[in-house]
Amino acid sequence: MFLLILITLLWALSFSLIGVYLAGQVDSYFAVLTRVLLATLVFLPFLNWRTPPRIALTLIAIGAVQLGLMYLFYYQSFLLLSVPEVLLFTIFTPVYIALIYDLLARRFSPWNLLVAATAVLGAAIIRWDNLNGDYWKGFFVVQGANLCFAAGQVAYRQFMQSSHARTKSLPPRQTFGWFFIGASIVAGIAWFALGTAKYPTTPVQWGVLLWLGAVASGLGYFLWNKGATQVSPGTLAAMNNALIPAGLLVNLLIWNRDADLSRLLTGGMLIFVAVAFSEWHSKRQ
Repeated sequence: MFLLILITLLWALSFSLIGVYLAGQVDSYFAVLTRVLLATLVFLPFLNWRTPPRIALTLIAIGAVQLGLMYLFYYQSFLLLSVPEVLLFTIFTPVYIALIYDLLARRFSPWNLLVAATAVLGAAIIRWDNLNGDYWKGFFVVQGANLCFAAGQVAYRQFMQSSHARTKSLPPRQTFGWFFIGASIVAGIAWFALGTAKYPTTPVQWGVLLWLGAVASGLGYFLWNKGATQVSPGTLAAMNNALIPAGLLVNLLIWNRDADLSRLLTGGMLIFVAVAFSEWHSKRQ
């Protein structure tokens, strides 16, 4: 739980950094490729090249979906939506997590769905106001990112808790590089096919990419996925929406964007209640 909270605070800054310094100024495919390559470099020194093929290929596939495909959708959304709108449209991620988890487990858990729906309600309270422009296209682009991120989290959690992964007893830091290699493959193909010669032109833009790649992605996704294996599915679903009030608060305090503080407080408290009840239910079981 501590890891999920820590990375939520870390990622809260990422939304605004992308929206302010990169969106529309740097080619989104180049930004994605740079970010995942930097993350790969962070874990490359720890990578165990003798990792059993099944584990390596599974992590490559999970990284390709959770990070590679997700980032392609995610960065495109900032060309269509404002930072608060991107944050708003991520509210459906908990529902996807709960439903995908139950689908893989071949069961239906009303509790997981209830926790996820409560978190969605809390996030909706925060920013459900009038949206301008052609936002429906942006909405569906964000949903593509949400689905990829949700599927990747559930798949990683399930795989790392499987008997096959446990019996190999490899520390996650020695195998997580495969996750970023998978994301790099997808990002590299996308940049080669669709990228444009629109590169960073200022030290600030390069600095933002360095931070997002090495810290927000490299350290962030490792700790987030590790935390995902240590909490219940309902808590994981709800924590995905804790990023929304945190991201909006950063956007308000640093870049002075408009935000309704009463909605922020009310929605944030509702998300907190969802997480707290999920933890209580998990410990009771």
